[in-house]
Amino acid sequence: MMFCAAMAVLFALSAHAQTSVAALEPVDYVNPLMGTDSKVSLSNGNTYPAIGLPWGMNYWTPQTGKNGDGWQYTYAADKIRGLKQTHQPSPWMNDYGQFSLMPVSGKSVFDQEGRASWFSHKAEISKPYYYSVYLADHDVTAEITPTERAAMFRFSFAKTDSAFVVLDAFDRGSEVQIIPEKNMIIGYSTRYSRGKLKNFRNYFVIVFDKPFSNYATWSDSVKFDSQRRVSANHVGAIVGFSVKGKTDQVHAKVASSFISAEQAALNLNELGTDSFEQVAAKGRSIWNEKLGRLQVESDNVDQLRTFYSSLYRTLFFPNKLYEIDAAGKIVHYSPYNGEVLPGYMFAGTGFWDTFRALYPFLNLMYPSINKEMQEGLINDYKEGGFLPEWSSPGFADIMVGNNSASVVADAYIKGLRGYDIEKLYEALVHGANNEGPMTAVGRKGVEYYNKLGYVPYDVKINENAARTLEYAYDDFAIYQLAKALKKPKKEIALYAKRSQNYRNLFDKESNLMRGRNQDGSFQSPFNPLKWGDAFTEGNSWHYSWSVFHDVQGLINLMGGKHTFVHMLDSVFAQAPSFDDSYYGGVIHEIREMQIANMGQYAHGNQPIQHMIYLYNYAGEPWKTQYWVREVMNRLYLSTPDGYCGDEDNGQTSAWYVFSALGFYPVCPATDQYVLGAPLFRKVTLKFENGKQLEIEAPDNSDSNRYVKDVLLDNKSLNQNWIGHQRIFEGGKLRFNMDAIPNKQRGVEEKAYPFSFSSSN
Repeated sequence: MMFCAAMAVLFALSAHAQTSVAALEPVDYVNPLMGTDSKVSLSNGNTYPAIGLPWGMNYWTPQTGKNGDGWQYTYAADKIRGLKQTHQPSPWMNDYGQFSLMPVSGKSVFDQEGRASWFSHKAEISKPYYYSVYLADHDVTAEITPTERAAMFRFSFAKTDSAFVVLDAFDRGSEVQIIPEKNMIIGYSTRYSRGKLKNFRNYFVIVFDKPFSNYATWSDSVKFDSQRRVSANHVGAIVGFSVKGKTDQVHAKVASSFISAEQAALNLNELGTDSFEQVAAKGRSIWNEKLGRLQVESDNVDQLRTFYSSLYRTLFFPNKLYEIDAAGKIVHYSPYNGEVLPGYMFAGTGFWDTFRALYPFLNLMYPSINKEMQEGLINDYKEGGFLPEWSSPGFADIMVGNNSASVVADAYIKGLRGYDIEKLYEALVHGANNEGPMTAVGRKGVEYYNKLGYVPYDVKINENAARTLEYAYDDFAIYQLAKALKKPKKEIALYAKRSQNYRNLFDKESNLMRGRNQDGSFQSPFNPLKWGDAFTEGNSWHYSWSVFHDVQGLINLMGGKHTFVHMLDSVFAQAPSFDDSYYGGVIHEIREMQIANMGQYAHGNQPIQHMIYLYNYAGEPWKTQYWVREVMNRLYLSTPDGYCGDEDNGQTSAWYVFSALGFYPVCPATDQYVLGAPLFRKVTLKFENGKQLEIEAPDNSDSNRYVKDVLLDNKSLNQNWIGHQRIFEGGKLRFNMDAIPNKQRGVEEKAYPFSFSSSN
């Protein structure tokens, strides 16, 4: 296999431990295989090597799983079935619009079992902008390098007159057409996994740089030699080449569109006349610019790799669903009504996961892309009648909450402007007061919630306590936005009142949240270790902290700071016992908590991820500092088993990135980040406004994990939080670290972060 000189040097640098750290750029630390050693029963990330550009419309991945399997790439697999275009946000959500290419030699086998080839990670190179693998059964090296809506493939066959490339357009309705005079294949895939999509097609165009020596189409298990076109349930194409050897490479340019075949051809122009090396170099440059906005200085290569591999994961979803038409206008296929309409649209994210840290991270480091996303949400609402809570690519009926309220409010509170915020506010109010077309859209149980102040346990609405807690926080987010938009006082007061509905589920006997019946009685019997039932993928010990906006109110309910801290400590002190009777077996989230050896702390799932930072609200911030470092050290590594549960569209990665910086957005839709303790000795944040914040911790080490004091531009910062707008002003944030806790700093109430009860 031949590489350009620059790539050869890059891969050599990445492969040898003795390479100077200073010689590498941010993208060189990224391991796209982080988290890929996963399975249904145990997630170490449930990721796949996503080869693409930040927020690109299409990603590419080697496919080890069978067609339609959500676990499309698993590290433990031995064979690759194809190189697949994917839009998959997670294995649980599966994919839409997928198709694949696969080089084969000797015989023109096309079915996924026959064409599959053994491969080894020792002969696999995975970078965000480049992928290469040796397919042993066919003696061919396959390479990919992407743009946002297109990609270039390079196949290096041994000398043969029987080199083939197989196109698989997948099942559930597909079409292919071979145009040999143009060395071209066109067609479409209609496969999707979630929702009900009108007029859904992913059109593709593939142009090779060599003439076909032969060609065929196929349908299911039947091949049609020399037939140019076929349309059926599951179709594909095979094109053959005569090659002179490994240096006589076959190149393929590929692009796709959700709009039309003509738009797919237009999207092919992203590749222009660039060579394979030039496309890869441009992709590398784009990744370095995006990743390089966080410049980390450290001599710990493992931590650098974990940081930048996590950062890479935060820059994929939601991905662009919009395209640029022949007139240069932004247009999109609407998954809500099947029409092609003007404006932005994004897809592939679940707000239940990502409202917590991923969207706040975009608001901090990449606000311009979130502005596009906010405009996309406006179109979601106009075309679908509600905001999506999970988009894949349209409404997906999964998870709970109405957390689009947080995503919208946080962006505006953090300073995003230039879009129709009034229309988005209208969408929030509509979603907060109506059930949607499916359980996960709008608010299931809204009549009960608005009347009683909670969703009852005994009215056949699952995960009712989780819904209540999340609705209460979402009402706070609407309250915050209503204040910022100067809405009528009565309207503001309504959402302020509803934000306190979390109180209706607090059980004084257990000091925890508990399901409540319609008549006001608590659900009984109550086992706080029972997963599911009243809660979502967790138990009461996980969800009782879901009062992001009013931690002081929760402290008061629990009987004061001492008891509150004791309850926090108890999360880690308990055995990882569980009651799985609701599910009828151990779900993977339970197993991941059990094996982590951190008691009831279930970092592998989202509801409890903010809990460590709550010590700051009760005067014991050093415990936050201790546990944040423990989680980063023990539960994250840039290896195939490097996560402790589902990565989930950038959320679990965003937790790590924020925590490594030394602060975390416990309560989105406020201006505050709660302090922890930084991981590195120095990080420079380069903001889109041109300013920079240098975060320094010169004495930082594994033993020096406690914050002695904090200086902001050489002035003492005595509070346990820092403001978003103040960060945007730039300057120097210095953490002086020590091996022993400073139990004098951050202990007074005036140092505590925002709580609704303390501010009203």
